[in-house]
Amino acid sequence: MMKKRIYHRFPRREVQFEQKNRYYADLPYLVKVMANTDGRFGMFVTESVTRRGYRIQAKRELKVEIVMNGIDFSPLNYRNADSVVGTIEPEGMVDFRISLKYSYLDGEYSRVPFKGDVFLVRAILEGDVLTLRINHIDGPGRTECGRIADTIVDELRRGS
Repeated sequence: MMKKRIYHRFPRREVQFEQKNRYYADLPYLVKVMANTDGRFGMFVTESVTRRGYRIQAKRELKVEIVMNGIDFSPLNYRNADSVVGTIEPEGMVDFRISLKYSYLDGEYSRVPFKGDVFLVRAILEGDVLTLRINHIDGPGRTECGRIADTIVDELRRGS
C-alpha cells in the first residue's frame, strides 16, 4: 500500500535552499540511498563550544528519518529500508528529517557531544529532475543547507 510521505508542516514559502539535479532513477532508489546514509559520519572544523574564537576538529554523524503519516517521522536505516521502499511511489514527493549529532574529543580523549542541527528535506522527482528543498529547523547552524544537499547528491552518485 502506498502512503503519503509528505510532512504537513514543511515550510511552504520560505525554503532556505533549493537545488535541482538531473536524476535517472526513481524515488524508491533515493529512499534506499538515504537509508544507507543513516549513521554515516565525517570530520569537520568548527568553532569551539567552550572557547570563543578557538577552532576544533569535530565529528558530524547523520541520523535519517522519513515522514510516516504526515505528522510523525520514523527512523530510516538499512534494517528497515526494504519495508519502507515498498511504500514509495516511483515519482512525486518524499520528506525526510536529517539530524546531525556533533561531538569532539576533549584533552583526555573522551568524546563530548554538543548541540546538533536538524533539517527538513523535501525531495521532488518530476521526470528526470530531482529537486531538493532544505530548511534548517533547529540547532546552532554549524552545517549549511547546501552541505546537506551536496551530501545527498554525493551519496546518490556513489550509489550507497
